[in-house]
Amino acid sequence: MKSSTLFVLAATVVAFSAPACAQFAKPEDAVKYRKSALFVMQQNFGRVAAMATGKAPFDAKVAADSAAVAEFMSKLPWAAFGEGTGKGETRAKAEIWKETAKFKEYADKMQAEMTKLAAAAKTGSLNDIKTAVSATGGACKTCHDDFRKD
Repeated sequence: MKSSTLFVLAATVVAFSAPACAQFAKPEDAVKYRKSALFVMQQNFGRVAAMATGKAPFDAKVAADSAAVAEFMSKLPWAAFGEGTGKGETRAKAEIWKETAKFKEYADKMQAEMTKLAAAAKTGSLNDIKTAVSATGGACKTCHDDFRKD
């Protein structure tokens, strides 16, 4: 993916995230927003994870670009987990709204691991990326186990 494309994507997300953080017109808008942000994050993380596990050829530039997008996207979905957004087409468990401190702790941990992944990917070291992918994937799994319906 070209750097200019990544920049345009990031700029677009920033432009649309400010109003999203303030308020959603309808609960289903919040669900769509967070699902979209999580999807883009997962796609970019998955690209790096595939390289780390040998399922895709390693490309240091693609890994760094993808990790940077995943890190950025990891900050966006949380504003869309407001009251009343646990219904409809969502895999969010009711526990999110019952255990908000724990949910926030898990979200913060995942964001911290995404930041470490982005830093590791910038080095171009596949070994560093493998370590960071493992930690990031673990943070994602912990949250999914407690707060996501499968």
